[in-house]
Amino acid sequence: MKGGVARGGGGRRRRSRKRRKKEEEEEEKEEEKEEEEEEEKKKEEEKEEEEEEEKKKEEKEEEEEEKEEEKKEVEEVEEEGRKWWSRQTH
Repeated sequence: MKGGVARGGGGRRRRSRKRRKKEEEEEEKEEEKEEEEEEEKKKEEEKEEEEEEEKKKEEKEEEEEEKEEEKKEVEEVEEEGRKWWSRQTH
């Protein structure tokens, strides 16, 4: 049986300044990329929300137009009814 350890292993690993600087730059680039992606995502979501609001607005306007048309039709029918009734009674 051999005593001791074949090689040391518990020591702190040292990185060169260049390597550390390079890794930091890569991390910064990744963070910037993630931020840009998040911004694009937000812009897309806002655009979708605006489109939905526009769609709702258009639907509401269409409903109002339909109500107006129905109201006019009802008034026309009532007017025709009055004319018919006045002819019948005279």
